Amino acid sequence: MVEVIVERNDQNEIISFELSGHANSGPYGHDLVCAAASAVSFGAINSIISLCNVEPEIEQGEKGGYLKMTLSSQMDDESFTKAQTLLEGMIVSIQTIENDYGEYIKLSTQ
Repeated sequence: MVEVIVERNDQNEIISFELSGHANSGPYGHDLVCAAASAVSFGAINSIISLCNVEPEIEQGEKGGYLKMTLSSQMDDESFTKAQTLLEGMIVSIQTIENDYGEYIKLSTQ
């Protein structure tokens, strides 16, 4: 199962997210749930880098199955606001995947 954990601060703003595990919803290379979760999460990170002009902290597992992104505490307000919109959009996409494939992916918030 892919577990997605979103960490929010006291203002309910997203400060990080973490994906771990494998969906195993299909054979290796044909796992649509893993592919969808990866595309959505990497798309959000690439959008933050490109549109907010910041480099978030990124950790990845060597053989896949792990991704963590943490926003920089040094972001200006405009970039942080843009990043929030992009990350909230990512969560909507993950929720959509979870609604259809809940046995393979789980989203939670800390």
